[in-house]
Amino acid sequence: MKVVLISGLSGSGKSVALNALEDQGFFCIDNLPPDFLPDLVSRLDHQGQRNVAVAIDARMGNLLKPLPGYIDTLKNLGHDVRLLFLDADDEVIIMRYSESRRRHPAQAQLGGNANLGECVRHERETLSSIESLGDRIDTSALQSSALRLWISETVNAQQSKVTLILESFGFKKRTPTDADLVFDARCLPNPYYDKQLRPLTGRDEAIARYFSERPVVGEFIDDVESFVRKWLPRYQSEQRSYLTVAVGCTGGQHRSVYVVEQLGQRFRLTPPDNVQVILLRHRVVQAS
Repeated sequence: MKVVLISGLSGSGKSVALNALEDQGFFCIDNLPPDFLPDLVSRLDHQGQRNVAVAIDARMGNLLKPLPGYIDTLKNLGHDVRLLFLDADDEVIIMRYSESRRRHPAQAQLGGNANLGECVRHERETLSSIESLGDRIDTSALQSSALRLWISETVNAQQSKVTLILESFGFKKRTPTDADLVFDARCLPNPYYDKQLRPLTGRDEAIARYFSERPVVGEFIDDVESFVRKWLPRYQSEQRSYLTVAVGCTGGQHRSVYVVEQLGQRFRLTPPDNVQVILLRHRVVQAS
């Protein structure tokens, strides 16, 4: 059975993730106490259910402590278990709750006088023991449509080998906190200053021609590729199931997107050893 656990901060997109998996045919349960997880999986397995998604959040409090052991038990029984941890900047979480006018779940635990900042800090502390158990996705400045796509790609990726994630972003927005390696492409020529190229993205042919005519861009991509290939085995030796390589430029539209697309082509053409899946993600440029 494929078992996907959704956790993370309130307001980070857990409901979006759970709905995305439900649309894919997953049997979904929200806010399940971890103690019930082994029995739930056993019962659903006997009923022939192949895919289940369970949301587990900070409201469980101390009940979260046995979760790592339950995950190991299910994996030892042969189930494909993974945890997706959704996160966002404190300021983003606070803004989302302020705009929605919804009550933060942690206020019931901390008392009615607790402000949103205190609630977010309490949740982070509560979830700190499970944050490192799975794939972490930073949803700050991420549209719901992009999050749904990323959830689908992550869940469908095989776990037997490392998943390499290549991600573009804009420094004007923020640096993604889920990145393991960050490369700054702002040193490269910028097509933004050409009025005809400005509306395009790093995926467009005209932008590709612009960059292909400038050798420094190819040198930059060569260096990033070489660095990742050299150090990827060290990450693998730490039993990492994924590695996120982020490339940023000012707006996240031209340079970073082009570099990520080119790196994706190279790594897919000649995949590193033990890399099962290569995923491309663009934080600013949405999937067409």
